[in-house]
Amino acid sequence: MKKIISVVGARPNFMKVAPLHKAFQKYNGTVKHLICHTGQHYDEKMSKVFFDELELPKPDFYLGVGSGSHAEQTAKVMIEFEKVLLQEKPDLVIVVGDVNSTIACSLVAAKLNIRTAHVEAGLRSFDRRMPEEINRLLTDSISDFLFVTEQSGLDNLKHEGVADEKVFLTGNVMIDSLVSYMPKAQKSCILDDYKLTKDNFILVTLHRPSNVDDKDDLRKLIHLLNTLAERRKLMFPIHPRTRNNMISFGLQDTLSSNVILTDPIGYIDFLALTMNAELIVTDSGGIQEESTFLGVQCITVRNNTERPVTVTVGTNQLIGTDLAKVEETALRVLDGHKKQGSIPHLWDGHAAERIAQILLQKL
Repeated sequence: MKKIISVVGARPNFMKVAPLHKAFQKYNGTVKHLICHTGQHYDEKMSKVFFDELELPKPDFYLGVGSGSHAEQTAKVMIEFEKVLLQEKPDLVIVVGDVNSTIACSLVAAKLNIRTAHVEAGLRSFDRRMPEEINRLLTDSISDFLFVTEQSGLDNLKHEGVADEKVFLTGNVMIDSLVSYMPKAQKSCILDDYKLTKDNFILVTLHRPSNVDDKDDLRKLIHLLNTLAERRKLMFPIHPRTRNNMISFGLQDTLSSNVILTDPIGYIDFLALTMNAELIVTDSGGIQEESTFLGVQCITVRNNTERPVTVTVGTNQLIGTDLAKVEETALRVLDGHKKQGSIPHLWDGHAAERIAQILLQKL
């Protein structure tokens, strides 16, 4: 019996580990799959997402590290995760994505000579000012198995001199979750709750420090949202960071009444919004992928993306942080100038099954 521990730290990690957990259930008797929740991001809503919506078992380990500076968070995760590994002695640790828990847990495993698999490996923004980029580079350099979502990941790892036998193109576990939960999302009442019409509203998510931490930048962003809200209802589930900055800069009352401001929304309801939006304006990573799979128009308000296939193959447009260009592009989309896209190779809802199969052969 092989023992595998998968790590979740922040919200998107849940959606990546859920299909892996399901895939390992098919090997019951051969694999004991355990889940460690570091508590890097924690709130009651997120727990509810974890248990109820994603049909996952309660995590086997909860480290409760909470927020803090990058150093504090990484250090706390390392200290607590080491205790888990010394007690459990697993055959493999699986880390996903690019959050602080990803690098912290892979580092602890590597130093204890426990093999590590990185799911969503090889993605690069080539912008080392992003903490996530540092996490991605370091995790890939010390992991034993690298599972890649798109061609750029293969190219990047080859360029970095990673041995071919460590690298596997398996598709995208985030899309596995999306495919699996779409029937639930189709039954969501969120459009009715907010009086939204399919293909006739804009969905916005903005939280990156480069977009929301400066008062002038945030003011310009609000002006952009107000301009777009003149054309369509605009749904804005606001990240705590963005909300706190709006309040501290005294900008909380400057949004148009056509902008629907809500707290963060659970995965199923958010998926329903993504599926039904006419346009998404975001600075997030995962939403670029989900909108590409769903064929929904997406504008990314960043100067780089670690998910270039969403631009080269998908419906994503990487516009940068010049908000005049973002506005111009958004208005063109609303006028019917849609970007044609298709679904990237192996984004078929079976990535986790491929990963489980490869790992069981290798272990």
